[in-house]
Amino acid sequence: MHLSPARAERARDPAALPRLLLTVLALLLLWPGLVLTEFHPATLVDPRNLDIFARFLAGFWPPERSAGFLVLLGRATLETLTMATAGLVLALLLALPLSLVSSHALSVSAVLRGQPSHLGRLLRYPARLLLIVLRSIPEIVWALLFVRAVGLGPTAGVLAIAITYSGMLGKVYAEIYESVDRLPAQALLQAGSSRLAAFCYGILPAAAQELTSYTLYRWECAIRASVIMGFVGAGGLGQMIDLSIRMFAGGEVVTILLTFLVLVLAADQLSNLLRRRLA
Repeated sequence: MHLSPARAERARDPAALPRLLLTVLALLLLWPGLVLTEFHPATLVDPRNLDIFARFLAGFWPPERSAGFLVLLGRATLETLTMATAGLVLALLLALPLSLVSSHALSVSAVLRGQPSHLGRLLRYPARLLLIVLRSIPEIVWALLFVRAVGLGPTAGVLAIAITYSGMLGKVYAEIYESVDRLPAQALLQAGSSRLAAFCYGILPAAAQELTSYTLYRWECAIRASVIMGFVGAGGLGQMIDLSIRMFAGGEVVTILLTFLVLVLAADQLSNLLRRRLA
């Protein structure tokens, strides 16, 4: 069946050429990056590498189930959970005031005159700069520094999570305050209410679900980060994995990984439950 010239013109995708050019441009930009990383897909199917990988996986079975190891595993799991939770709580203590200062959702001058005052801007810029500094350095770097300062153990991990996550939470909280309907808060400010009362009764009810959802997501991320920081001496499951790998104890590694998987799944289910309760 042949289309008429008019119908063929209508059937032609006008965005096909731009998409093709963008795809070619993306490949040209990505190719130098692949060259710099020395990524060679052929190494994944090399017979020697496949043989080494198969023998490596064979050492992971069966999982370690001895009573003494399981006791140590339970203690490390509790340490990881405590590290993530304590670090997030400390992060919240710093993120909440910084988010209120850096957001112009509660600016009295913006409500009365339509734009924030110069003094308000001068106060917000340092708070936003501090949030940028806090979240710009990865928690693994902070963990390395605190291990040197306070020694091995979960204290370094708690402090590292608190610093990095306070910057992340503060930034996102400020954006959430500004994304919700601010008319109730503005009405309270115009009526002479304090900023704290305007926040608690005007902004917080509308933003509670989104704030809780993001906080729980960050708690899940903190659990994963706690395991990673264990490799630099912050304790928990990460330190156990590191020691087991060094001793070529594949069965122990599998048991720890399965425990970590169950831990993350439980955290995800708890997050879903709380989100449904707030919906």
